[in-house]
Amino acid sequence: MTEYIIIVALVAIAAIGVVNIFGNQIRNQFATIVAAMSGSSLTVESMADDAKGQTTQRTLKDYASKNRK
Repeated sequence: MTEYIIIVALVAIAAIGVVNIFGNQIRNQFATIVAAMSGSSLTVESMADDAKGQTTQRTLKDYASKNRK
C-alpha cells in the first residue's frame, strides 16, 4: 500500500511540473483547436522566437551584465 502511495505522489508531482512548464503552450493549442472547431478564425502567435532567446546559455561571467534578458 505504501508503494502505491509513493507512486501516486510521484505521478502527481510530475503532472504538476509538466503543467507548469507547458501550461501556456497547451492553453494556446486548445484555444486554437476550439476556435477552429467553432468556425471562427484565430491568429496564433509563434513562441519559437521566445524559446530561442531562453535557450541562450548563461554563465557567471555575464550574470551581472546589463545585456541580460
